[in-house]
Amino acid sequence: MKILVSNDDGVHAPGIKALSDALATIAEVVTVAPDRNCSGASNSLTLTSPLRVQQLDSGYYQVNGTPTDCVLLGIRELMDGEPELVVSGINAGANLGDDTLYSGTVAAAMEGRHLGLPTIAVSLCGRELKHYDSAAAVVCQVVAGLHNHPLPTNQILNINVPDLPLAQIKGIKVTRLGARHAAEGMVPTRDPAGRRIYWIGPPGEQQDAGDGTDFHAIDNGYVSITPLKVDLTAHDQLQSLAQWVAQL
Repeated sequence: MKILVSNDDGVHAPGIKALSDALATIAEVVTVAPDRNCSGASNSLTLTSPLRVQQLDSGYYQVNGTPTDCVLLGIRELMDGEPELVVSGINAGANLGDDTLYSGTVAAAMEGRHLGLPTIAVSLCGRELKHYDSAAAVVCQVVAGLHNHPLPTNQILNINVPDLPLAQIKGIKVTRLGARHAAEGMVPTRDPAGRRIYWIGPPGEQQDAGDGTDFHAIDNGYVSITPLKVDLTAHDQLQSLAQWVAQL
């Protein structure tokens, strides 16, 4: 099996090394990642400047672009033949609920899906972020299972792993996305010259975090696996909207 690995935390992040090293024991791995931290980049593409690629001593490729750029470039230019799977991560922090809309980690996986490949996004959930090896082991277990049960090409698996030793993780739950309250407000301050600047505030607290959600699984020591799809159409609203439009 040939796997493309990417992330949004950057090519030097500990999570991508743990993931690439673990997957290299079961597959041929090519690692292509941004040259800097691109957290929150979502599905952005670099359209106004050229992309530059450098292969590091580690064998990884670093790109002066976004996670989406990296996956597109990796598949179309840097790999010898298409990979059979795209895996993005291991993200330094959770990608739960609404976070998936902003996540560069999930976006990298989504780009693989746009190109017709099965994809996985994986994140480590906690404050100290010590146990990347646990998340890597979970991904290897999931990838090994794909031999007998391949993923549909239109599906993304969003995996979140609690920051615990592998032996302390209680199991794996298949979940739906939860939701947060609205994000906190902006944090105003001033730069050294006295000019006003703003920082994005922290995310909101959990709102929909009951049994069956990704939040609930993580809070209770389980791995969360949520199947995602790209179609954002509100199918249940099509008929009522059509009736409303007909009256305009």
